[in-house]
Amino acid sequence: MKFGYLEFLQLPKPWGADSEHRAWKEGLDRVEFADRAGIDHFWEVEHHFLEEYADSSASESFLAAASQRTRRIRLGSGVTLVAPPYNHPARVAERVAALDLMSDGRAEFGTGESTAFAELDAFHISRAEKRAMWHEMLPVITRMMVETPFRGYQGKYFSMPPRNVVPKPLQKPHPPVWMAVSRQETILLAAAYGLGVLSFGFLSHVEAGRWTQQYYEALKECRPLTYRVNPNVAFLSFLMCKRDGARAVERGRANEGFFTFLSKHHYVDGHHQPGATNLWAQYQALSQRHKDIFHSNFTSCFGSPDDIRKLLLAYEEAGVDQIMFILQYGDLHNDEILESLDLFSKTVLPEFKEREERRARQKAAQLEPVIEAAMKRRIEVRAEWYPEDYSYHADGALVSHYGFGGEARRQS
Repeated sequence: MKFGYLEFLQLPKPWGADSEHRAWKEGLDRVEFADRAGIDHFWEVEHHFLEEYADSSASESFLAAASQRTRRIRLGSGVTLVAPPYNHPARVAERVAALDLMSDGRAEFGTGESTAFAELDAFHISRAEKRAMWHEMLPVITRMMVETPFRGYQGKYFSMPPRNVVPKPLQKPHPPVWMAVSRQETILLAAAYGLGVLSFGFLSHVEAGRWTQQYYEALKECRPLTYRVNPNVAFLSFLMCKRDGARAVERGRANEGFFTFLSKHHYVDGHHQPGATNLWAQYQALSQRHKDIFHSNFTSCFGSPDDIRKLLLAYEEAGVDQIMFILQYGDLHNDEILESLDLFSKTVLPEFKEREERRARQKAAQLEPVIEAAMKRRIEVRAEWYPEDYSYHADGALVSHYGFGGEARRQS
């Protein structure tokens, strides 16, 4: 089993003049430490306007900085929002490729839609159409990373004439592609398209094992939506590791509660006044009156190294590919976070690393014929509406006798 680390740059109020600067710099310190500690994957979220929950709205900038402070850890968007109102598809392809080049081929491409009203409404994205936007954009983005030149596209949500989208990624045909999921039916959709799964639900080892088994069964009949199959499933967990297991549980649960409160506020039933609502103060007041109201039933990695080892062994035995830890949550100080990760990496991680190397080789051999057969069924998005000799003049006066949409066009 591999281990990842998911970063939100969570920033509870009150905010000082240097709060965001400190949060981003400490975030970079954490990913650099995780790289040295032997964590396999780093994932950076993209969220907009979700105050106190996630300050990470420009994940591509953070990942670019992280690429220069790390050497071996895989660097992924967890996830990039690919609907065109969020991010133009060509800009997504360019940023993923640039990260891959700067990291010497360590980029991972996580994709998603978002479900938060604050984001969807601000970018004028219909909740009913966001999945269709994702489905239309993903193969177009990967085409941009593969085709020289990109042969153009016209669809319902996006159109673009032929252009050579540069740079191209170091990994060929493109970095591994992942899909954010939160429900059982969505994991089957990811499998049907040959995509890796970033599960943003907190599941027990029994549930995670069941989802993983269903994923790999569905993967056998997949029709890839991109140019490669990425057979992997990752699940979330919080981490707080201390020699004193009871203290680790106490610290973990106290801050996990704020994470739960924030999620409920931004995704379920919160009433928010931008720039004014103080969620940390609300949480403190409510938790004092109702001590356990925001404590979840998550199976979190809180406790001593032995406690955490036993829990992770259950996930490993269930066939889970990766556990993504949330390290920074609530008002945990950076020193405490790093101490927890350091202890975990020295006392728990090594034995899993040794077994993972053997498992990865066996898994690759078992899936090789499945992937080979799947690639023959790959879904292709063609660009037949543009002539093969399409060209354009710098001033737009003549576009190969064809304009946008393949119709004759001459500008004066």
